Amino acid sequence: VKSNTITNGLKYSLATGNWGEQKKAASSKAGVSQVLNRYTFASTLSHLRRTNTPIGRDGKIAKPRQLHNTHWGLVCPAETPEGQACGLVKNLSLMSYITIGTPGYPLVDFLSSNDMELLEEYEPQRSPNATKVFVNGVWVGTHRDPLMLAKVVQDVRRQGVVSHEVSVIRDIRDREFKIFTDAGRVCRPLFVIDNDPRSERRGQLVLQKEHIEKLEDDHQLDIEDRFGWEGLLFAGAVEYLDAEEEEGV
Repeated sequence: VKSNTITNGLKYSLATGNWGEQKKAASSKAGVSQVLNRYTFASTLSHLRRTNTPIGRDGKIAKPRQLHNTHWGLVCPAETPEGQACGLVKNLSLMSYITIGTPGYPLVDFLSSNDMELLEEYEPQRSPNATKVFVNGVWVGTHRDPLMLAKVVQDVRRQGVVSHEVSVIRDIRDREFKIFTDAGRVCRPLFVIDNDPRSERRGQLVLQKEHIEKLEDDHQLDIEDRFGWEGLLFAGAVEYLDAEEEEGV
């Protein structure tokens, strides 16, 4: 057996982007790997945040080429190529982030400890107006005070107890409370405003001068001691919202 057969196969696939055997080039997948553009720093960023719509370039349908309302703040409205690929090749906004995903079952236990009735124990006659609670699309139970529940989950997310990727959606009209922890949701960071009626700083940003000073001092510190972006997330000054949660903000 030739020792370099696998090496040559991988080298060919990575160099050309045709993923498959060299002899069966027709059946192989095209464009799996690309040569990263290093022309300028901006062109590298642009290349890394590019998204492609897998539709024929010669189609005359306009809808896939336009931005949808839910793309607000997540997809760049200006950066797209000219010509046939116009609108089919889009770019993510520089600050948007795609979730990696975390398990949902620890949240079910957390919700149960915060007065959520599990679905097996739910009696419709006793609380007909209870709000349904969903975790990753699965109905797990009901709750009588969804406003309190949303506040509790938001607080633990801002403290870093729960992953910052978790999205909390309260649908008042349908009496539903939804939590998503799955991968592949596009989020964007927003500054948090203090809404607590008891707070002296109500209506003001949580971000304060001391946070900015910590960020300015970062260049003098070692990497592990830096405040950075993670520090802003754990301080509750910034949080990630996905398109669905943003509708209820």
